[in-house]
Amino acid sequence: MTQRERRIYLIRALLREDPEFRRFSIPESDGEQRKLLRALFNVRLPGDATDEFLEIQDEYLRAETETKGVVDYKALTPIQNGLYLWQGDITRLRCDAIVNAANSQMLGCFHPNHTCIDNCIHTYAGIQLRRDCAQIMERQGHDEETGQAKITPAYNLPAHYVIHTVGPIVTGRLTQEHERLLASCYRSCMELAEENGVSSIAFCCISTGVFCFPNRRAAEIAVQTVQGYRQTHNSTIEVIFNVFQDTDYEIYHELLSSR
Repeated sequence: MTQRERRIYLIRALLREDPEFRRFSIPESDGEQRKLLRALFNVRLPGDATDEFLEIQDEYLRAETETKGVVDYKALTPIQNGLYLWQGDITRLRCDAIVNAANSQMLGCFHPNHTCIDNCIHTYAGIQLRRDCAQIMERQGHDEETGQAKITPAYNLPAHYVIHTVGPIVTGRLTQEHERLLASCYRSCMELAEENGVSSIAFCCISTGVFCFPNRRAAEIAVQTVQGYRQTHNSTIEVIFNVFQDTDYEIYHELLSSR
């Protein structure tokens, strides 16, 4: 099958799952088809699918990632021993684990075509990721606490694992409790990585953006916590600080270059 044929197969299968969607027609252009498929992935409730669906979905998503271009962190130059900085789409990064800035329900973003990292990771990992997260949350029996983390396979992403953590939401002024919880996110992810034999981990900018944590202070906490963990535990885990905006790249580059 070509990518277009895979995409149309997946769209038709997802439209058939929900009676409300069956009146939708499939757009002609590849771009509009991609948007519709992503939206259908985003709103799909957690659950199983046929082996045929999963096989075609996996082939499609892996080919899409190859087209975007996979970046192996080992090709990057560390700024410090074991610490890297990379600007780009975290779903393209090949390392042992990438960190997802999740919400407390831990099921991914249900907003069609939203640009948040939670949406991107769930989209390109595949529907298996939401199913796994739902099973974890069902066993847990309550929302994920801020500052904690969970680990799942990464499925169709270049990474092996996704580590999901819930960062603090800042409303009003920044407090010491916000800062403590953000540091706990980084520490929890490092501990979980260590427990699972992860040798490299890429952190997104947890709690910035829609969670409103100030970018510079968030970066300071991220660097301090990761450096402190590696020193205290004699950890050899290599850490990639992944940023998307130019402003965050400048902040992290300044912090890492001055230490």
